[in-house]
Amino acid sequence: MTSEPPTRAQRRLRDTAPAGSETGDEVLHNILELLTGHIGGGSESKTATLPSGRRSARGPKVDISIDYSGNEPRTIHNMAGGIGYSLTSNWFAQYMAKLLIAGLVSKSQAAVFLFVAGGQEKGTGITSYTQQQITDGLNEFFAAIPGAKRTTRPTVNKAVKSLCEWGWLEGAGYGRIRLNVTLWFSGNSGEPQTVLQEIAEGHGHDPRAFPHKVGLTAIPGQQVLDFEEPPHARGVAG
Repeated sequence: MTSEPPTRAQRRLRDTAPAGSETGDEVLHNILELLTGHIGGGSESKTATLPSGRRSARGPKVDISIDYSGNEPRTIHNMAGGIGYSLTSNWFAQYMAKLLIAGLVSKSQAAVFLFVAGGQEKGTGITSYTQQQITDGLNEFFAAIPGAKRTTRPTVNKAVKSLCEWGWLEGAGYGRIRLNVTLWFSGNSGEPQTVLQEIAEGHGHDPRAFPHKVGLTAIPGQQVLDFEEPPHARGVAG
């Protein structure tokens, strides 16, 4: 009877810690080991030391030093006041200036629009001001400064109505007011697209509805805002 062939020596498996049992030091060590494989595999190097003071005996290691200043990045805007800043259409800023000089927009109408624009809830285009709150806000200096003028709620109500007719504002339900976010928007540059999509869905994607047209009934035609074209290509509808 022939003897059985010698069995092949089985490779001894290295004990592996169960998932989730690694300590923070071991995780850091694994990261350092991975980096070492890329930048120090063929050169003489030191043995990596774990934060706990233990040394690893596996493979060549290098010391890695990472400096982090911890300083917060500087912002790109430095605006007066504590309520942030808004993105504003340069075309609209000049358009409003022309309307004011021509007397086609009243001081009260411009004041109401600017007050609402400055009170948007960030990233929504919505203000929760009631018309009484707008009135009170605009009259803030009346009692403190002798001779300061004031407005009334009927005047504010009339101004809001006109601004809605022009496509600068629209009612958003529950006493809220929505700003035409293509003219003035509080938030980062990526958020208006989401708001515009919500507005479009609320108006059945009607290209004639808010916020696509901006103008005054006193001017023949309205400015038609085509969001697919650059600002310089926007024309006047006859």
